[in-house]
Amino acid sequence: MYAIIATGGKQYKVAAGDFVNVEKLGVEAGDTVTFDDVLAISDNGLKVGNDVAGASVTASVVGNPKGKKVIVYKFKRKTGYHKKIGHRQQYTRVKIEKINV
Repeated sequence: MYAIIATGGKQYKVAAGDFVNVEKLGVEAGDTVTFDDVLAISDNGLKVGNDVAGASVTASVVGNPKGKKVIVYKFKRKTGYHKKIGHRQQYTRVKIEKINV
């Protein structure tokens, strides 16, 4: 059994026991999060739309790690202009506990 959820402007295919990095939610490690925006559920056939209107996914927060550093380098020739910027995206790592149908 798996579900497709939407959070942070992205969609994730999750099953019970999976670890997923989602956009930062602003919750501490050990807390419980419920994702109410369920798009589809597969349990002996795919259910979408009104069939999953009351469905939700329960997950526990493992931590708030950062992603790998991405280097952005801007350069304009003949002017001596160059700029080096780094960015590390913040995530929330969750463990999917249960899919509530």
